[in-house]
Amino acid sequence: MPLNTLLKALPPIPSHPSPRWEELRRAPIKDNGEPLVPMSLAPAPVSVFPAYARLGIPGAVPECFVREGVYRALLAAARSLPEGIGLIVLDGWRPWRVQQYLFDTLHEAIHHHHPDLSEADLLERTREFVSVPSRDPLAPSPHLTGGAVDVTLCDADGLPLDMGTLFDEALPASHSDYFETLEMLTPQQHKARDHRRLLYHTLHQQGFTNLPSEWWHFDYGDQLWAHYGPHDHAQYGPAELDTIENRWRRQLG
Repeated sequence: MPLNTLLKALPPIPSHPSPRWEELRRAPIKDNGEPLVPMSLAPAPVSVFPAYARLGIPGAVPECFVREGVYRALLAAARSLPEGIGLIVLDGWRPWRVQQYLFDTLHEAIHHHHPDLSEADLLERTREFVSVPSRDPLAPSPHLTGGAVDVTLCDADGLPLDMGTLFDEALPASHSDYFETLEMLTPQQHKARDHRRLLYHTLHQQGFTNLPSEWWHFDYGDQLWAHYGPHDHAQYGPAELDTIENRWRRQLG
């Protein structure tokens, strides 16, 4: 099917409420023990650009690790894309130090621009785009599990498609359904809306759920996935990279 025909046939991205964090963190976790694997192993049409390491974020690793089930689902999603369209993986498993840095940085930026916000409102605004850092085995931050992944689409030359905002922009326009809510769209916004629809439905067909405030953030197996699935439990708890590195060393000799 020609790309333009396919894009016209895609339904709108559904609107979902923001996660009820206290509720979703009550979802039981039954970790299936899957290892973290590096996404750079994946063949085309998957490419990897570890955004936080490239930006020099303290503690960021120069690779995008995800659980094995996430790896296979991402590869299946990429292979289902129209010819000439690829998937870029920007972030996966995230060290706690990086999660803390991102949370603190956004928290301070919002406080600087809105000094009159109450602490509760400031926390809510921050959590819209960065979850609270947590290594709690019963309620880990999604990216600490290896089940959360940040992705975008690219063209045949590997250049990112226009999605309406940049990755990690803390703006209302970054909400997945933002362009679905506008009555009139410019041609550029129309193109960005269609690209978001393609990304959303491609990953949704492989079992991913999407964080409503971030068009780039998808979950598979973690508590957000259980919450929006809905599923009766999560299958990924917090993961540690050092033990995974040791396992890879043993496997590779």
